[in-house]
Amino acid sequence: MNKKILVIIPAYNEENNLEGLIKSIKSLGNPNLEFIVINDCSSDRTAFVCKSLDIPVVNLPCNLGIGGAVQTGYKYAYHHHFDIAIQVDGDGQHKPQYIEDIIQPLLEDNADLVIGSRYIKKEGFQSTFLRRVGISYFSKLLLFLTGQLITDPTSGFRACNRKVIELFAKRYPVDYPEPESIMYLKRNSLRVFEIPVTMEHRANGVSSITSLKSVYYMIKVSAAILIDKFRKELV
Repeated sequence: MNKKILVIIPAYNEENNLEGLIKSIKSLGNPNLEFIVINDCSSDRTAFVCKSLDIPVVNLPCNLGIGGAVQTGYKYAYHHHFDIAIQVDGDGQHKPQYIEDIIQPLLEDNADLVIGSRYIKKEGFQSTFLRRVGISYFSKLLLFLTGQLITDPTSGFRACNRKVIELFAKRYPVDYPEPESIMYLKRNSLRVFEIPVTMEHRANGVSSITSLKSVYYMIKVSAAILIDKFRKELV
């Protein structure tokens, strides 16, 4: 296998989580695996931690939010000619031990995007009740619009091939991007596949998604998915 593989790690105020995450990725011992932290203008010591541990990092000059941070990673992957890109959150919820499983359908050319799903085997951290309600809602909405059941449409633990890297480098949703990006790929007849994973509670710090933001999330993402459904252009 000579594929160039990049792990994209969006990070906002993750000073206490990055060192352990990077050690876990390095412990995989995959010589084709590189990683980059996208520091989304953190107000804590995230930039200092990356510099002191010699972690490859892009320090954004302003806070772009999760969509902008992740798209920065895809632009990096595209312009540095990576064949596969993997999203791994900087908060320690995603287990690098599943990286080999997530990229396997891409290596076998059986998928364009592979999602790590908590809800196939329903093991490990399942998120809060309110978020599970939202996840179930988006799963049903995408099933209705695309005909494919995506059990974990909000999972940010995902990998994609070069074709999707190029698309995401050009266009990626800004706010809460995962469900909308699935609609975008399905509309363009790309293959989305899920594999079972388990996730952990956030290792340190707090999530930026509050209850109030969750309501905004439901409304905004629903509208974005419906609008995207009727777009005709490729990007």
